Amino acid sequence: MNARSTILATFLLATAVAFAQNSTSQPIIPSIPSIEDTVIVTGTTDPLPLKEVDRTVVILPIAGREILTPTLNDALREDPSVDIRQRGAGGAQADLSIRGATFAQSLVLLNGLRMNDAQAAHNNLDLPVPLTAIDRVEVLHGASSTFYGADAIGGVANVRTITPRASEFRLAAGGGNFGSDEERLRAGLLRGSFSELVAAERSRSTGFLPDRDYRSEAASADTRLHTALGDSDLLLAASDRAFGADQFYGNFPSWERLKGWFGALSQQFGKNTDAAFAYRRNTDNFILFRNQPAIYANNHATTSWQAVARRVESLHSNTLAYGAEADRDHIDSTNLGTHSRARGALYADFSLRAYSRVTASFGAREEIIEGSHAVFSPSASAAWWITPSLRLRGGAAHAYRLPTYTDLYYHDPANFGNPHLKPESAWNVEAGPEWTPTPRLLLSSTVFYRRVSNGIDYVRAAVDQPYFATNLTQISFVGVESTVQYAPSTHQRFTLGWTALHGDQGSLTGATSKYVFAHPSQNAVVTWTGALGKELLINSSLRVVQRYAADPYPVLDSGVARSAGRIRPYVRFANLTNTAYQEIFAVPMPGRSVVAGIEFATGAR
Repeated sequence: MNARSTILATFLLATAVAFAQNSTSQPIIPSIPSIEDTVIVTGTTDPLPLKEVDRTVVILPIAGREILTPTLNDALREDPSVDIRQRGAGGAQADLSIRGATFAQSLVLLNGLRMNDAQAAHNNLDLPVPLTAIDRVEVLHGASSTFYGADAIGGVANVRTITPRASEFRLAAGGGNFGSDEERLRAGLLRGSFSELVAAERSRSTGFLPDRDYRSEAASADTRLHTALGDSDLLLAASDRAFGADQFYGNFPSWERLKGWFGALSQQFGKNTDAAFAYRRNTDNFILFRNQPAIYANNHATTSWQAVARRVESLHSNTLAYGAEADRDHIDSTNLGTHSRARGALYADFSLRAYSRVTASFGAREEIIEGSHAVFSPSASAAWWITPSLRLRGGAAHAYRLPTYTDLYYHDPANFGNPHLKPESAWNVEAGPEWTPTPRLLLSSTVFYRRVSNGIDYVRAAVDQPYFATNLTQISFVGVESTVQYAPSTHQRFTLGWTALHGDQGSLTGATSKYVFAHPSQNAVVTWTGALGKELLINSSLRVVQRYAADPYPVLDSGVARSAGRIRPYVRFANLTNTAYQEIFAVPMPGRSVVAGIEFATGAR
């Protein structure tokens, strides 16, 4: 038996042993909510139990197992309909794709507020909050512009921060191969209706290859207060990430540094009305030849603000939600120039819940874009309960995205933008069954079809030519996603997911695509989170990915940590299969690695 087979056999044996444990034991690890107890806020007019949502929403929990989760990217990979195309370890930079959409067609939210970067969608996952401040990610599959506006063509990833439930203090430090080290801090204070959560983290590596080093730092402070008026939340966050970028954007030994600042204030006004305002600033310093910065360098500074207001009205057993949004972004760049644009939108959604066997939602959004035109984005979804545990879901929705400033104005020796690009427009249709025979077992399958008009991609006619940003007349995708989720106890969860996707390349007319068809044609993910004994928490994930016109490859990650007491050692293994693979063309990913450390924790279980 070769090394890869041995590793896979060990993984399966450990899983079997863990599930064979006496279910009457009570491990001191975070509880896993049942399907019935899981409540979401993404893609709905009001918080709803997951089993009542008409759309496909995947919950990716982080709190309670963050010490075994290296980065947000690693958590997102557990959804087989999510493709993370990472350029380096440590979460230095990665592209998010949902259901095969490009990284610019997938929207990232932080507590419901837009985080997509107007300069370049490569920076959408450059969130300023530390991982240790994140509670979970809710991934909404499919077109979602009715609720969230531009860029939500493939779906939405809504990152939710932690609400403290007790005062606590956690401090962790560890190190591993490739010259890596990491430090994490989280301190929470809960006093009646007031809470404060401060978090910080740093990770560094000298790199597994030359010019693949990185340094990542982030810190946040989240203040919450409940008064007679409602809940108030003030979030302040900042990040600083520098990394070697060899081959990231062409055959160049590059270097890049991203810095970000974010502030958001959210306020409830009674039970039915809430409003929020957010400000964000990003800077991007890019050097094409790391050791010769005078040859070619770019400096970008992007600022954006957004304001939202929403109200929910109860109409018997139904709900009507409506709201208004406004946002503006501005960029000063040595390469892209100086530009600004603003948008304003009104939207409404009626959610029908009055009938016991049928639920439905109908929504529409009108968005006005400065200097351009208005975009109308309707949506409809419904579910029919055939039995109390079996239902059929389906829906159709429109979505769109605006070209980024990089799409419009960027130029370097290998890539050229296009100031005449048109906005993308897309329609998504989906349907499938969902079966929950018990509160802890979920089986679902969804078939979806997406048609994109004026899709934006970088194409070239020959390998010796640069890429040019272009509108592709029409692109269509058809796919299927299936999931089995089983939680045999409150401390064990097993998930098996598979997504297959096919894209029609007829619109390329012989040219080479850089982004639109870089998605996996098949992606399977097996994850297990659970207890070993009463104090050990284990988290394992096996992914098998087959990208278009490429061979499939497996990647196995695993980790174990003590989850009780003040001193909590942990160890994480990445790419145990030691697979040689690339998620971005010509950018190799690290081989087998290990990180071990100790966490000191008080006031938390």
